[in-house]
Amino acid sequence: MIGILGGTFDPIHHGHLRIALDAVEGLALSEVRLIPLAQAVHREQPVASTQQRLDMLRLATRNHPLYTLDDREIRRGGPSYMVDTLASLQRELPGESLCLLLGSDAFNGFMRWRDPEGILRLANLAVLQRPGYRLPEDGALRRLTRGHQCEAVELNSHAAGRIAFLEVTQLEIAASDIRQRLRDGRDPSWLMPQAVIDYVATHRLYR
Repeated sequence: MIGILGGTFDPIHHGHLRIALDAVEGLALSEVRLIPLAQAVHREQPVASTQQRLDMLRLATRNHPLYTLDDREIRRGGPSYMVDTLASLQRELPGESLCLLLGSDAFNGFMRWRDPEGILRLANLAVLQRPGYRLPEDGALRRLTRGHQCEAVELNSHAAGRIAFLEVTQLEIAASDIRQRLRDGRDPSWLMPQAVIDYVATHRLYR
């Protein structure tokens, strides 16, 4: 099963990389594809350029054999809808099962995404949660979860259509906080891989 982790990655940081590793170990994934979006739909647009975000992702993942940079949303252009991305992956990788990796905040807004039922027809969904997480009081999301939920250890037995919850190491790191630190001239050490810190400094990003 291949994990799919999307986002702006503006910039990529240890919070992204740590939960991806937890998903690999907890769900027995063969790889995690990190897919930077082209044009955001439910959030602010990225600050760094497309090329800069791709460069930072390459630097962050170059020494980890289970992390793969996938630029299909960048190449496709326009608004980035996960249902389109998963359909593209399924066509390219027939016979592979896909698992969309979502943080709990993203999952809370899942019913506002384009075609959530279509997403579940194409992939499983793993909600990477902090201990003690509870579903929001959203009736539609609760009903969807109730109809599709399974244990994390069972996820690999299903090609698509299942939702599992996995407790992960939640590092309290946010890309917006990193950008603010850099604007303030503060040191971002230990929040990102050193190669990404060096790239940000060289290109004077987020200043």
